[in-house]
Amino acid sequence: MPNIASANKNMRKARAATVRNRAQRSALRTALKKAKAPSATAEERLTAVSLLDRAARKGLIHSNAAARHKSRLATHAKA
Repeated sequence: MPNIASANKNMRKARAATVRNRAQRSALRTALKKAKAPSATAEERLTAVSLLDRAARKGLIHSNAAARHKSRLATHAKA
């Protein structure tokens, strides 16, 4: 446990961010699985793209990773 108040606050902030990031990453992975399914609708693909863009903007994933996922989704949709 930290002895300094600011370190204690940083630890609390990091714990909260970890919980939030884990939930968002889980939601993103679920959306990607739904979008890659053979029976995926256009709305599910749009939702996945939107979540990818948001995750990249927030720093949850790298912007190039989001672009790669979006490209693969588009290729998958065409096939």
